[in-house]
Amino acid sequence: MKTTLAHPFLQLIGLLCLFIVSTHCGQAASFSLNPSLDAFVTTGPSGNLSGNNYGGAGALSIAASGLPQGEFQSVLQFGLSGAMSSFDTQFGPGQWNIQSVTLQLTAIPPNNAIFNASSAGQFSISWMQNDSWTEGTGTPMAPTTTGITFSTLNNFLSAGDEALGTFSFNGATSGNVTYTLGLTPSFSAEILSGSTVSLRMFAADSTVSGLFDSRSFNTASARPSLTITAVPEPSPLTLSLLGLCLLFLRWPAAPPSKNP
Repeated sequence: MKTTLAHPFLQLIGLLCLFIVSTHCGQAASFSLNPSLDAFVTTGPSGNLSGNNYGGAGALSIAASGLPQGEFQSVLQFGLSGAMSSFDTQFGPGQWNIQSVTLQLTAIPPNNAIFNASSAGQFSISWMQNDSWTEGTGTPMAPTTTGITFSTLNNFLSAGDEALGTFSFNGATSGNVTYTLGLTPSFSAEILSGSTVSLRMFAADSTVSGLFDSRSFNTASARPSLTITAVPEPSPLTLSLLGLCLLFLRWPAAPPSKNP
């Protein structure tokens, strides 16, 4: 059976509609922010530093258990009301979806005997359901006992936490590294609602050890940065245009006239 194409004029209208729809749907906007809180926690050798807080340090760290200076984990918290307000202004309140979320970290060399040497390996990032931890003011030179510590970290972990990915770290001691986070249900819901998001970074193998600038670092561009990229939701008008596109492209051509 022979298929007839749409009338050339209707095809042109359909293609024009598709161009308008694709242009509108392809718009995207990004919003970047630094943590409002962050801290590293550590067991230290033989667990002797488990009760110390280091929330005022200029660094964050991850390190596997069993390394000479002990295990390190880090937590970060981001307030996302500004991101929601920015996307609502650009696309309309609630008229946007998340395209991607990335976390950028700046690697640095170990600058204190408390830290393990940097080493390549795997680490994981998870979304924390509990945002009630506090940063504290401790530093490697002057640790405190207020704020989150390795001993209290488990109090803020729950079965509702969501894994956002496992990533490779090459053992670098300089330069920026960017990780694309998984868009899990609760993590995404908090971003869409402009809530507070807490992340935890921890070793995923027996070798990894990394040190990164924290929000307290003097150079703003080297601080951790969360970047959210959003795209507009298709509006009713856009969906109607899409329907017209398909209609015009499938409209049958008039049968050729028969000459006597």
